Amino acid sequence: MQTFDLEARGLRELNSTLHALKGQTNMSAWEVINPKGAHAIAAGLDAPVEVTVKGSTGYYCAGMNKQATVQIKGSAGPGVAENMMSGTVIVEGDASQYAGATGRGGLLVIKGNASSRCGISMKGINIVVHGNIGHMSAFMAQSGTLVVLGDAGEALGDSLYEARLFVRGKVKSLGADCIEKEMRPEHLELLADLLKQAGVDGKAKPEEFTRYGSARKLYNFNIDNADAY
Repeated sequence: MQTFDLEARGLRELNSTLHALKGQTNMSAWEVINPKGAHAIAAGLDAPVEVTVKGSTGYYCAGMNKQATVQIKGSAGPGVAENMMSGTVIVEGDASQYAGATGRGGLLVIKGNASSRCGISMKGINIVVHGNIGHMSAFMAQSGTLVVLGDAGEALGDSLYEARLFVRGKVKSLGADCIEKEMRPEHLELLADLLKQAGVDGKAKPEEFTRYGSARKLYNFNIDNADAY
């Protein structure tokens, strides 16, 4: 385990050191101490390493992540795991707004609550939130899966494309073109796998969730409905 004191050595040195790790490295486990809410911690990683941040973080922690596993032992500021490509990001506490925004792959697990716009414009990422999510979550979500064990705020899935949304609790309101959909066997199988990956296997059953998706009326122009656009 490599220990990096962020307060003593600074963010630029931390990220430069982590960026220099390529392929299979024997320096695969890192612990970052004294983060004190710093921004862009462990952003832009591209190696199969494990980074544990011992405290809360600011903006864009683990943004653009590829391959790495980043665990935040606290809460995360806006844009955690923004545009991540692969790997795993785990937030032990709460996450601020637009967690996982534009994410293209990998798994984001938030063990607390997520604020507004969680999963906005997601493009393939899988997000599992143990608690609640705020308003406008999954806005313009294109692909991937958002799983919420708690409740969802207003305008869930507004202007949704083909992302899959599963909510165990109550939904305050659905956004434009987002509707409740049938839960089929393949969705139960997908949910079971994601719940297991996110560490909630046995604490919640796939059958307890409701599936939401696109009504597919917004992004297919129909001349007969021209007056409605």
